[in-house]
Amino acid sequence: MTRLTCSWIMATVSLFLWTQLHAAPPEELLFGGDYEVQSIVDLNYCEQNKENDDNKADAYKHKLDLFIPKGKKDFPVLMFIHGGAWMSGDRKLYGLVGHLFARNGIGTAVISYRLSPKIQHPAHIQDVARAFAWTHTNIGTYGGRPDQIFVTGQSAGGHLAALLATNETYLRAEGLSLKDIKGAIPISGIYTFREGWAERIIGKGSEAAESASPIKHISGREPPFRILYAENDFPGCDTMSQDLCRLLQEKKVDAEQKQIEDRNHISIMFRLMFSDSDPTFQEMLAFIAGQTGMPLAPRENSEESRN
Repeated sequence: MTRLTCSWIMATVSLFLWTQLHAAPPEELLFGGDYEVQSIVDLNYCEQNKENDDNKADAYKHKLDLFIPKGKKDFPVLMFIHGGAWMSGDRKLYGLVGHLFARNGIGTAVISYRLSPKIQHPAHIQDVARAFAWTHTNIGTYGGRPDQIFVTGQSAGGHLAALLATNETYLRAEGLSLKDIKGAIPISGIYTFREGWAERIIGKGSEAAESASPIKHISGREPPFRILYAENDFPGCDTMSQDLCRLLQEKKVDAEQKQIEDRNHISIMFRLMFSDSDPTFQEMLAFIAGQTGMPLAPRENSEESRN
């Protein structure tokens, strides 16, 4: 072995050791606890309205499932809205989300809502507002805090979560206001509609497109936002997320956006459902804890790793 080769090897080893010594420590995983979970399913959130056939209770879709951390009182609450292009999906596909958050001390309402083409905007968001109102009225019975309800959803659900937290019209119809939302966590949503887009979903014309666009309703009275999207998301999800965050910040709303690395539009939701070590879950948990003062700590003897 030549002197030059020896010198190169020693330099390489020295550089490796230096980088390991000075590398940033791995981000510590924090959790809200390890609670046993109680589920209460198929709760009606919409009463029969005989005067308006469009708003009468749907025997299946006007329901939600609750996931409660056993033994905990005065816990924060998360309302989850599923995706599916406003035309498919159901709460029963997302029970794992409720279990994970409840395990971490956060009560979770996983809701269903009516779908297109049977209905169009604004019926989807009207259902979401009704589900929120039911949760606000009733969650205290189960040990949750009605003044600490967060809204979240992915894809179409992310759009609806953002719309609920920007356009107060739908909450006012239920006797509530934007002040009743503690925080919003839209994930990989659509926040701007153009005329001619998704007419089967939102209806025709510029007025319909503007009505369905959360960005068009920002007033400065919104709750705090944590906006999440995937590194390899659907085209436009990144720019719309950034635009939503920027416009909220311009109105002095507490808003941040975060790109989740190594995820796409599907895996950002799928991976979240299966591990509370997932980076999307950790972002959401940190946001909720930061807004409520809920303590977080490492989980002893945890064998889970960030995946």
